[in-house]
Amino acid sequence: MTRNTADTERTDSRPSRSDDAARASSARTEAAARAERLAEENARLRAEYARAMRGTYRRTARLLAVVGAVAVLGGGLFHHGRSVLFALGATGLFGAILTYYLTPGRFVAATVGDCVSAAAAANAQALVDDLALEDDRRYLPGTDPSSVRLFVPQRADSAPPADAAGPLVTRPGERGLVLEPTGGRLLAAFERTLDGPLPADPTAAATRLADGLVEQFELATDADPAVDPDDGRATVVVRSAVFGDVDRFDHPVASFLAVGFADALDRPVELEVESGEDRPEWLITCRWEPA
Repeated sequence: MTRNTADTERTDSRPSRSDDAARASSARTEAAARAERLAEENARLRAEYARAMRGTYRRTARLLAVVGAVAVLGGGLFHHGRSVLFALGATGLFGAILTYYLTPGRFVAATVGDCVSAAAAANAQALVDDLALEDDRRYLPGTDPSSVRLFVPQRADSAPPADAAGPLVTRPGERGLVLEPTGGRLLAAFERTLDGPLPADPTAAATRLADGLVEQFELATDADPAVDPDDGRATVVVRSAVFGDVDRFDHPVASFLAVGFADALDRPVELEVESGEDRPEWLITCRWEPA
C-alpha cells in the first residue's frame, strides 16, 4: 500500500504531456500577441512620423503665405519699392501654394529601403559566387546614364564586352556578368535637376556627384571627394550612408559614384570600397585610365 502511494505521488509530480502542450500553446499565444502589439506600435509610429512631416511642410507653407500677404499689403501701402514688394509677395504666395499641395503623402523609412537593398545585393552576390566570377566591379559607359552597365568578369584579364546586352556574356575573353547598376537611374534622375550633363573634368564631376549624394538624394550626411586626374583615381569619403554597409554588391551610394564617373569621363571605371577608421565612414575609390 505504501509503495503504491509513493508511485502515485511520483507520477503526479511529473509534468504531464497535456501540461506541456498547454504551456507551449500559452507561450505561442503570448508571442503572437506581442508581435501584434509591436506591429500596431510600428504602424502608429509611422503614421505619427508622416503626420509630423506633413505638419512641418504645411507650417512652412503658412509662413510663406503670411510673408507673401504682408509683402503684397506693403506694396499697396507704400509707393517706394512697390514693384519689389509685389514681386516678393507673389513669390511667397506661389511658394506657399507649391509647398502645401506638393507635400509628400507617404514617407518610407530608411530601414525599409535597407531591407530591399540588402536582399537585392545578397541575390546578386550569390549569383556571382555561383558563377565563380572575380571580385572586380567595372562600370562601362553607355550613351546616357541609364545605359551604363556593371560588368563582373570571370577572369581579371577579361576585356570589357563589346556588346553589353547581358546578363551572361559567354564570348571567349569577355566572359562575365552584365547587370544594370542601381546608380544608373539615380544618375539619370540627378542629371534632370542639373542645367546640363556632368562635366568631363574629374574634379568638377566628383564635386557634383558628392553634392548629389548629400543634398539631392540624402544618401549620406557627408561626402568629401579627393581626385587625382593624373593617376586616374577619385576617392570619396562617405559618412553615415543609408542602406547598410556600402561594401555590399552594387550599393546605391557606391554605384551612383561609379556610374557618374563612367558617364562623365566616358570610360570604364573600376570600383573599390573599404571601411574607414570610424564605423560610419566608407572610402569609395573609382579608378579609370587617365587621358
